[in-house]
Amino acid sequence: MSGSDKADPPPPAWRGWLMWAFGAAYFAYNYVHRVGPSVMIPDLMRDFAIGAAMVGNLSALYFYSYIAVQIPGGILLERLGPRAVLAGGATLCGAGCILFGAAPSLAAALVGRFLIGAGVGVAFVSTLKIATLWLPANRFALASGLTVTCGMLGGIVGQAPLAAAVAAFGWRTTSFAVGAVAFIFAVVVALAAGGRPGAAVPPASAGGAASGLAGFGAVLANPRYWLLAFAGFAMSAPLLAFAGLWAVPYFMEGYGLARPAAAATVSIVLVGWAVGAPLHGWLADRLGRWREQLLAANVLALASFAALVYLPEVPLPVVQALLFVNGVACSGLPLVYMAVKAIVPRAVGPALAFVNAFTVAPGAVLQPVVGALLDLAWDGRLVEGARVYSAEAFRFAFLSFVATGTLGVVLAVCARETRAVGRQ
Repeated sequence: MSGSDKADPPPPAWRGWLMWAFGAAYFAYNYVHRVGPSVMIPDLMRDFAIGAAMVGNLSALYFYSYIAVQIPGGILLERLGPRAVLAGGATLCGAGCILFGAAPSLAAALVGRFLIGAGVGVAFVSTLKIATLWLPANRFALASGLTVTCGMLGGIVGQAPLAAAVAAFGWRTTSFAVGAVAFIFAVVVALAAGGRPGAAVPPASAGGAASGLAGFGAVLANPRYWLLAFAGFAMSAPLLAFAGLWAVPYFMEGYGLARPAAAATVSIVLVGWAVGAPLHGWLADRLGRWREQLLAANVLALASFAALVYLPEVPLPVVQALLFVNGVACSGLPLVYMAVKAIVPRAVGPALAFVNAFTVAPGAVLQPVVGALLDLAWDGRLVEGARVYSAEAFRFAFLSFVATGTLGVVLAVCARETRAVGRQ
């Protein structure tokens, strides 16, 4: 056998984790955009003269485009590899930030938000693709969990620190600054990443677009992927639609907190995710199974959310503890990705992209739904031109999260275990 025919030796462990860090950093940045509008709600209402329903739709446009790029993003990952996809996505996101910050009208802001979602929509699946290429199979769930932790760290930056920046410099200037970070990342990835020794990501997998389309066809025909997709939807709903947008005004109204204090309180959910996700991944990798763990996580997520919102006269410290518990419980989301990879260990990109689209769908679906329910229960109060909603109106609208949490428990009961096969 000639030297050119020999298989490349597996990369050292440290290098595999270094390559993973490129994608994880962009996924962290993506979460700043997911939760950012929650600290801009009064400013957006005032500047664009809109109510809660339209704010929900403005924020949700990020998720519409995020979902839309999952299938083409998965195909491009197979054809071009993660480096090109990450660099291109960051460039598009930066352009969206500039347009959003400079928007002279609501229509322009909508387009900017849409471009932001499309640009960061490749972050998670690119990171998981890097993990499948560079890390052993028995480190995949851990890498998934650590990726989620990085996202939560970005979400924490998008709460209290971003709220302080908005208060000090305005939401438009802050949007410009956040966009500049995306352009810097695109340049760094383009220059520092590559596909061979000294590069950050390996070359694209064989098969190209045709194999990608065939892979998606197989995914759509498998009902087990659909079950896992909806299970992911249920687990991410409290994060993306509650903590991601409506929790800050809820705590401002229900507990009389100033915006930075309310944002800091909501950040506790993200801390719970950051702590819990790698623990879930580590335990699942160690046990080699996921179903019982997924069921327990869903039950705890539903119970903690219902308690923190609907138990009467719950002191704020208790609510904050429940927020942490809810974050830890919902951070079992990497178990869904572990289950996806276990069904068909090879050509996992299309399956991950499909399920990932559902895990971000609560932002697209429930953010505007909650906004519409808030408008329905609005009592007519205005403060400086922005609508103010009562705590009772929020609790009415948040019944949608109880419904999705119940769905998650049912789907976890119905799930069937499959064990992963791969390099150990």
